[in-house]
Amino acid sequence: MSDEDPVLRKLMAAAQRGESASYARLLETLLPILRRAAHGRWRAASPADIEDVVQETLLALHNARHLHDPARPVLPFVLGILKLRGADVLRRRHRLAARESALDDLPETSTALATNSEQEEVLDAGTLRASIERLSPGQRQAIEMTKLQGMSLEEASLRSGMSIAALKVATHRGLLALRKRLGGGQ
Repeated sequence: MSDEDPVLRKLMAAAQRGESASYARLLETLLPILRRAAHGRWRAASPADIEDVVQETLLALHNARHLHDPARPVLPFVLGILKLRGADVLRRRHRLAARESALDDLPETSTALATNSEQEEVLDAGTLRASIERLSPGQRQAIEMTKLQGMSLEEASLRSGMSIAALKVATHRGLLALRKRLGGGQ
């Protein structure tokens, strides 16, 4: 691209020197060029994907502008970034699309979005309290302080007189016992 506008080279050199006005003008000049190039390269991409590619390219340019050789043309440098970032963005988009389901395709009463097979089962607070009361005193105290009252291990250790390691063990064993009693298994 030897017929490149010499203004781009001057703007890039000024941007590399830290001149913010020149950097802003460089980005404004490059923006329509990048949009056209992205649209030409990825014709099947949606407008949102094209805009994402352009924005990713501008971010990458910001991080890599110090690597540009001022004696060389700017456009091949920038278009190379566009090519690589665009491929990354569209590859990521394609991977995500393969794992996504359109919500419009699901009926409102569908259970496809349920995150837990026992989502409809509600644990009664009284049942939970009774199960906690049946724990050993150390486990009950550890669960109440760390899980119900939200104390840190250090705070619970100071208040109970138990070591942090003993609190961890008691909490773990207490949670296992609660799961077993409440039908959650391991």
